[in-house]
Amino acid sequence: MASSPDVIVIGAGVLGLCAAAELAARGHAVTAIDPGAPNASSIAAGMIAPALESLLEGVPAERAALLKRARDLWPAFAGAHGLTLLREGADWRGPDAAAALATLRALGFAASPTVDGLTTPDDWRIEIGPALKALGRTPGVSLVRGQVARLAGDARRWRVEATDGRVWFTPTVVLATGAGSPLAGLPDRIAGLVASITPIRGQLTFVPTAAPPRVIRGPGVYVAPCESGVVIGATMEPGRRDLEPDPVEAARQVAAGLALLGVAAEPGATRVGVRGATADGLPLAGASGEPGLHLALAPRRNGWLMGPLVGRITADGIEGRAPVADAAALDPLRFG
Repeated sequence: MASSPDVIVIGAGVLGLCAAAELAARGHAVTAIDPGAPNASSIAAGMIAPALESLLEGVPAERAALLKRARDLWPAFAGAHGLTLLREGADWRGPDAAAALATLRALGFAASPTVDGLTTPDDWRIEIGPALKALGRTPGVSLVRGQVARLAGDARRWRVEATDGRVWFTPTVVLATGAGSPLAGLPDRIAGLVASITPIRGQLTFVPTAAPPRVIRGPGVYVAPCESGVVIGATMEPGRRDLEPDPVEAARQVAAGLALLGVAAEPGATRVGVRGATADGLPLAGASGEPGLHLALAPRRNGWLMGPLVGRITADGIEGRAPVADAAALDPLRFG
């Protein structure tokens, strides 16, 4: 059985679904193919955090400004797609809070000292479960379960074949497969680019305890509110794809997170996801240089922050619109 949507998005994490939702809002018929297993976007805290990400990563002012502009797309995007944006801010608790405060202010973020650190209103959050469901139900997006086995394309259309024999034909494919291996049939140059993405294993643990009013972050740990408790995370383990939780690391992380909260509690389940990262830490978003093939990949740990920007850049590239200024920083061809 075959169908022919305007666009097929392969992958149903935050970047793929943001691209699908943006395209559908512009009138395109989109099929998003979800392989069904938990993805990195669903094993996350939903942080939209340009301020503390900039602080923790030690980024230059230009990168911090890009992250802030990406965040600033969220209110309109959330409003257009019925998502609840939680503009709670975030707290930082760690050594040398005065230096951290000065760094944030120098990067253009608002921040104020607190008794045990600092607080910033510039970091937001979204509940990931409801958000992923809402994006998958966007009018004009058909979300189907399936595992893509192979692609084949020419100058006119792409053939997308699933492992169960289903076939779709489309003029446009968006590859949003996260840190996954290159699909069979990809042009060699694109397969090489996908293969160069570094997998980064991350684990976090749910703890059923009273949630703080906003995210709290410290050196090597965060505590984020969620339904019925908090999530404490997250490791960053480059080069690993294994999904078995590490109980020793989970215990260490939970202890550090509970210390931030100043409470005792029994941990719940630990979950593991694998993110993808490029050499410069920014996603691959936009036209691949191959006719009809576009990328929305590898946001490192900023998938939720970058989602609307990646969706806009991807849709603009498909429609042949003039790119927004930040598109150059995410251009899949920037690595030559």
